[in-house]
Amino acid sequence: MNHLSSLLTLAALIAAPLTVSSQVTRLLPQVTRSIIYNYVPADTTLLDLTALPEGEDEPEMNLMFFDGEEMAIETDSVYIHDDMGTVTDSTIVLFSDSVPFVFSTFNPYPIPTSYFRPAVFDKHHLFDPIELDAHIEPVPGIDPLVTEWLSRSVAQNDLMKRVKQNYIVNNPNLVKYDEAHLPEPPKKYTATVDPNTARILLKEVVTNEMPVADLQAKFEKKHWLRSFNGNLQFSQAYVSPNWYQGGNDNLNALMHLYYNVKLNPAFHEKLLFENTFQYKLGVNNAPDDEVRNYSISEDLFQWNMTAGYRSTKRWYYSLTAQLKTQFLNNYKANSTTLKAAFMSPGELNVGVGMTYNYANKKKTFTFDASISPLSYNLKTCFRKRLSVKGIEEGKTSVSEYGSSGEGKLQWQMCDNISLRSRLFVFSDYDYIQSDWENTLQFTINRFLSTQIYVHMRYDSSSPVIEDTDWHKLQLKEILSIGFTYKFGNS
Repeated sequence: MNHLSSLLTLAALIAAPLTVSSQVTRLLPQVTRSIIYNYVPADTTLLDLTALPEGEDEPEMNLMFFDGEEMAIETDSVYIHDDMGTVTDSTIVLFSDSVPFVFSTFNPYPIPTSYFRPAVFDKHHLFDPIELDAHIEPVPGIDPLVTEWLSRSVAQNDLMKRVKQNYIVNNPNLVKYDEAHLPEPPKKYTATVDPNTARILLKEVVTNEMPVADLQAKFEKKHWLRSFNGNLQFSQAYVSPNWYQGGNDNLNALMHLYYNVKLNPAFHEKLLFENTFQYKLGVNNAPDDEVRNYSISEDLFQWNMTAGYRSTKRWYYSLTAQLKTQFLNNYKANSTTLKAAFMSPGELNVGVGMTYNYANKKKTFTFDASISPLSYNLKTCFRKRLSVKGIEEGKTSVSEYGSSGEGKLQWQMCDNISLRSRLFVFSDYDYIQSDWENTLQFTINRFLSTQIYVHMRYDSSSPVIEDTDWHKLQLKEILSIGFTYKFGNS
């Protein structure tokens, strides 16, 4: 290395002064590599940093590496010979080809003394790999010292964090302190003079301690798991009077309340008990109805119960019950003819049999299937103005005996999509009646959701509807968007 290259390397790479009592010199080679910190004792002078004669060992240095491999100082590192120049209090004067060059030894990037305090372990950090280029590209028109100090300070702090962690990991026996068990700090006193006794009084300054939070976990058994889901959804359409295709304004509202409570299987492994209550009410305006300005499209209250005792791993001896009715009076359009009312019709079904219960580990998929070879079905009609199929005139109820089956599925497909499905079949060996209800819900956020509800019903005794192809199969579908509210502990 000639005098000129030594001069340029010194001016660009030396980050700490060479004349202070204690210093850390950062040595950067011409290629990107890890950083070496070299501690120079206080009694070292500039002329001691000379190139070593051949055959002699390098001076002992405290090297800290970041890549876990031992690295030696290369031949292009900075060493200043005593025949290269002289040293004054504030400058280094070097000579090359009899031309003096004077450089100030002022260090604009001092290393904080906090880096030399005893290491304190706090936690293990995961650092991203870093690479530093020895050559810093200057920004045209801007003094490098204006911006360089900030980037160097940030890099210096980042590097020292790695130095600290490397030291702690490789020398755990030398780390005396950890953040969780630091020794108690020394007490602080204030001295005051008592004018009456002319004595100096020492009084301890008591700092206000932060209140200690009660972090003790409290556990209690939850014997009942509850969940509630409420939806209020709307659809609206406006058609101007001169619309070329014609049409009517339309406003629909649909409310759906769903509440489920069941016995916690974690504490009652041999028992199965679940109740579900749901109520659906759909109302829409009726501009073509001259008697009333609204009509009821949906009015259904339904209660389902399953109780059982475990027989095998997933099978239970079970008792199932179902009750369906409506609350409001419903009339035919443009008339006062009553179509339905409370418990008119009403339906109660009770069955005895076996129930299969399955749930995956994440509880995102549950399936229940009940088979009741012995089933009782009760139909009611308490309004004399109404007639219900199967109930003789002058009577309010009819009892039917047969078999029934029920399947229930709940599937949380992802965080915001869920499917709830239920299939019920009853037969008295003379006719078959079944209901298949499906609700697919898309949650937009905590309070908004979109819902698709499809209800298919099959009744082998249904009469043919004139001017339609619908006979035994019936269908109802509702697509809506609106507000939703949920709570529960299941």
